[in-house]
Amino acid sequence: MTINHTNPQLREVLMTFLRDVKFAVRSLARTKGLTATVVFTLALGIGANAAIFTLVRGVLLRPLVNRDEDRLIYIHQSARGIGADNANFSVPEIQDLRARVKSISSFGDFSTIGFTMVGLGESREVRAGVVGGSYFEVMGLHPVLGRLLDMRDDGPKAAGAAVLTYRFWSTTLKSDPSVLGKSIRLDTRVATIVGVLEPSVPYPAETEIIANVVTSPHHLSATMVTGRVHRMTELFGRLAPGATLESARAELRAVHGTIIHEHPEAYSAKADFRIDAVRLRDQITARARTVLLVLLTASVLVFVIACSNVANLILARTVRREGELATRAALGASTGALRRTLLAESLLLCGAGAMLGVLSARPMVSILARYAARFSVRALDLTVDSSMLWVGAVLAVVAAVLLAFVPRLPSADRSQGFGLSNGSLRITGSTSGRQRAFAVTQIAASFVLLAGASMLLKTLLAMQAAQTGFDMRHVLALNVPVMNYGRTPDQVVGFYKESIRRITSLPGVDTVALGTAVPWRDAGISGFGLEFSADGHVRAAGEEDPRARFRVISPGFFAALGVPIIAGRDFNDADRRGGEQVVIVSQTLAQRMFPNQDAVNRHMMWTDPVLKFVDVSGAPRRIVGVAADIDDEHVIPSPALTVYEPFGQEQIWIGRLFVHTHTNPYALVSPITRIIRDQSADQPVEHAATLEDIRAEVLTPDRLNTLVFGGFACVALAIAVIGVAAVLAFSVSGRTREFGIRLAVGAQPMRLVTRVIAEGAVMAAAGVAAGAACGYLLMHLAGSYVQEVQMPDTWPVVGSAIVLLIAAVVASVLPAVRAARVDVMQALRSD
Repeated sequence: MTINHTNPQLREVLMTFLRDVKFAVRSLARTKGLTATVVFTLALGIGANAAIFTLVRGVLLRPLVNRDEDRLIYIHQSARGIGADNANFSVPEIQDLRARVKSISSFGDFSTIGFTMVGLGESREVRAGVVGGSYFEVMGLHPVLGRLLDMRDDGPKAAGAAVLTYRFWSTTLKSDPSVLGKSIRLDTRVATIVGVLEPSVPYPAETEIIANVVTSPHHLSATMVTGRVHRMTELFGRLAPGATLESARAELRAVHGTIIHEHPEAYSAKADFRIDAVRLRDQITARARTVLLVLLTASVLVFVIACSNVANLILARTVRREGELATRAALGASTGALRRTLLAESLLLCGAGAMLGVLSARPMVSILARYAARFSVRALDLTVDSSMLWVGAVLAVVAAVLLAFVPRLPSADRSQGFGLSNGSLRITGSTSGRQRAFAVTQIAASFVLLAGASMLLKTLLAMQAAQTGFDMRHVLALNVPVMNYGRTPDQVVGFYKESIRRITSLPGVDTVALGTAVPWRDAGISGFGLEFSADGHVRAAGEEDPRARFRVISPGFFAALGVPIIAGRDFNDADRRGGEQVVIVSQTLAQRMFPNQDAVNRHMMWTDPVLKFVDVSGAPRRIVGVAADIDDEHVIPSPALTVYEPFGQEQIWIGRLFVHTHTNPYALVSPITRIIRDQSADQPVEHAATLEDIRAEVLTPDRLNTLVFGGFACVALAIAVIGVAAVLAFSVSGRTREFGIRLAVGAQPMRLVTRVIAEGAVMAAAGVAAGAACGYLLMHLAGSYVQEVQMPDTWPVVGSAIVLLIAAVVASVLPAVRAARVDVMQALRSD
């Protein structure tokens, strides 16, 4: 079928459109400066939105590689009464759920654990997943090399087997296919590499390997197998045929309630244990969802600001073309024909802006992907596809239609304020009002962005200014994990003591000590909270014992980190296995358990039910010292209940060395590594960094948040300020005669200056008020869906309003000065 013969109406429409486009090209060519400004502004708004949409689509909307992902769920248990949003599960709990829940066809379990791995190049500390034989089948994943773990690898009598994750295999091992079949040592156990996992989202933790249960002695112990309160396993499930998420959730809650009723000793009323289930995709994206949706909102606001600014420019251009448009209307051009002309111009402008925006969006995506990777590993594999082009095209059409229908057009029978007499410029009240409305819109959107960025900046500054209690600049932390292979517990202690002795003799070293948690970096990984009591402590009815963090340290730990001991003494070499059991407690714990008393020489004891499964005695321990509070988990410290035990009396699980020096800390890394490797060639020494750099690394996501949203806010503010200045400049140019008359009758120039500046301030005030109202509604709406959303403090809001008002006043100065310098005679002669 040809257009020429079978569809003359379509051919006529296309020919008309082509004529409009040719006319639009000639028209825009006469205003190159305005055309370039409009294209650049639209490119900014469209490019930002295309990049953010690509990021949101890749992280939140892209399908998982897991088979039948819509049937895959994540099951979590919480105990918010004791601050555990995710309390994980114990083996007995998982066994009960497997036996009783019918709406879930199969369960997969995953425990995160640390191993020291020997056998694949240099020895290293790895983060591993320990899983049952059903895990990979439940998750619906496949190998790219070899096979995955299955029921053959389950049980305590199976041979040790491990699967490498794709990222570890492809980056660290350079996709070496010869790793298949190799034997590795994981702490004290040997395992064979049986396969490499396909690229997939590493949830619940990013690991290097995933091994079967037999590789972890802890998973075979009574602690793990019979301890109902020993919860360290995360649980996944696959919905049974015909079952829905809602039905599975209801059955899980019913079964969970029965379990709690049967074992009241394991579920205290205060802890408020609950169970829930969500789709795996929703669980994976939960952390990134809030950040990305807020980022998407910010980009939409930038698009609104850009379109408002361009609309003002188009309005100004339309007013200057009043004579041309009125003449065409008088010659018989219909309103539709005039509107088509404006639409053709808008499509050209927006199309050019979209192309430039999409080109700029590509590098923007790579930058934003590195930013988003802090919140979701899915961003690491982000690829740009044709969806970006579709987003750019849709935004271009939306902007083109908006801009084409913003100006007011004349008709052949009604002048509507357009003059034909001499083609002179006259600003109509309607056009001027629309321009002011668009300027107010820009300021309102800018206010929302600026207030949000100010809130993030305030939070970041508060984090950076928080006093940690550590000497961060002079303390070097190194991961020197425990190597139990071929060593007794006493030999492990001896290894660390000898390492500390030799490192202390290095030039520039003041103090060296051992601990089990690097502040902030090991948050949530090392140590655990245990219930405890103390001399004279009596629980109220229905109350549980308080919980304290459990830390194992060597003598000199507090001196190495620059933490004062307030009362009593530090540990010493006499605090060894077989001697009197002693502890040092934090200041907050001492004040809580012994108010207005001296805690030194009093006693505390562990009372947690989990003690019957772990090698920690519940016998009374004498308090020999009270140390100042340090919070090694939170960037902004809070009062901490912490109990420190000497590493000579308790088993070391995690080895962390702390070196206090008065020289360059990083210059010591090589000699420290040599000292440790001289004693044990396989010993990993990793992640050397000062506490100052570790804290900076932990703050990186907050710093990136502030930087990204601050960038959006600065761009929005610049566009808004230019918009206010443009509106006032245009208003002044159209009111030349009015100002000339005012000056002729005796008005003072300064009064005109004040009047124009006041107009700018009024527009800014109206924009701030509108932005505050819209921002309040937006926050309330978002808060009903996302719990993390909080109202900003007073000062960021007030500060943002002041910045915008000042910016508007400054933007008004130049037009105001022009108004005061109007030539009276020339103004009176103007029409």
